[in-house]
Amino acid sequence: MATTLKSAFGRETISRLAGMISAVHPAFDGAAFVADALRGLGAKELLARGDHVAAALRRHLPQELPAALDVLVRSLGPELGEGGLEGEGMAPFLYLPHAAFIRVHAVEHYEAAMAANAALTRRFTAEWSIRPFLERWPERTFARLAEWARDPSVHLRRLVSEGSRPRLPWAPRIRTLVLDPRPGLALLELLKDDPAEYVRRSVANHLNDVSKDHPALAIETCARWLEGASPDRRRLVRHALRSLVKAGHPAALALLGHGEPPLVAVRGARVEPDRVRIGEAAVFRATLVSRAAAPQSLAVDLEVHFVKANGAARPKVFKGRVLALAPGERVELSKRISLAVHSTRTPNPGGHAIDLLVNGVRFPGARFEVVRGTPRTPVAVRRGRGPVSRRPR
Repeated sequence: MATTLKSAFGRETISRLAGMISAVHPAFDGAAFVADALRGLGAKELLARGDHVAAALRRHLPQELPAALDVLVRSLGPELGEGGLEGEGMAPFLYLPHAAFIRVHAVEHYEAAMAANAALTRRFTAEWSIRPFLERWPERTFARLAEWARDPSVHLRRLVSEGSRPRLPWAPRIRTLVLDPRPGLALLELLKDDPAEYVRRSVANHLNDVSKDHPALAIETCARWLEGASPDRRRLVRHALRSLVKAGHPAALALLGHGEPPLVAVRGARVEPDRVRIGEAAVFRATLVSRAAAPQSLAVDLEVHFVKANGAARPKVFKGRVLALAPGERVELSKRISLAVHSTRTPNPGGHAIDLLVNGVRFPGARFEVVRGTPRTPVAVRRGRGPVSRRPR
């Protein structure tokens, strides 16, 4: 069984953290800290473990907050590469307590804490720990982020966008930005043509957050950004509008060139096999046929109606392909559907349905049955070019 992040954050990680701090601050009692940090740790989830260890750090580091932050910053290891956290595994989560320490204990010590955030984001992320400063010191912090948007460090520039996201995953929403996202949008204007895709991807995710509460504002921003846009900025806009496109929002589809009603037929839609055990996977297949006399630009998504624990079906849209379909052209579509058990989704038995969404118009696809039982030996399924391309967030 794969090791979870929370189980990896245990004695070994805390002992390593103690050694790093002791190396720069000999007065630090590493053994006492480790014993304190491990007490009550086992029952906690990952983020709660970060808070728990941060509380132990607060008890064992110098009681003057600026001095404690100075010790933590001096104990940090080497900076991340330009690509960010991809492929780093558990290693950067060593610094999860540092982020919790800043977020929980240091908000009233602005300059020292912001310097610690700037150092931390070069090793892990400060996207969680900077958010209290946006709420406690909004004008001051937005001004600082505008400065960081021009910093040579790709990690600091990304923090500007990611840390100010209204709906950042794993973090409380910033209520003021949910209500009025314009201060965050002003930062995105500085970053929309950033040379690093790592930063531009964050800009797209931030704007996608905005689209969930203020679709008209997000569309207006994207329309303006598309004027004379580079290929990189066009990709950014397409990713930023993904939630509105999945929802079939007419203005978002039109902005991306998919506003015309599709003239297509769906042939041979099926799921193989049509009876799937929980823990296994199946493949949806269909043929999309053009019925138009002229070329069509089509956005093709897949909507899977997963059965919930209460027996009701809830749709989940998987972002898919963009097709330029010639008159009479036929395109084979396929998509692997996983019924594996995940922390974010547990499959349930019952009848499931799959529909195709073409330019926001729903076309009935196929049905399949999910049943309980021990999964059979998995059969290799060629992923191919399905209607959904799995890309990093």
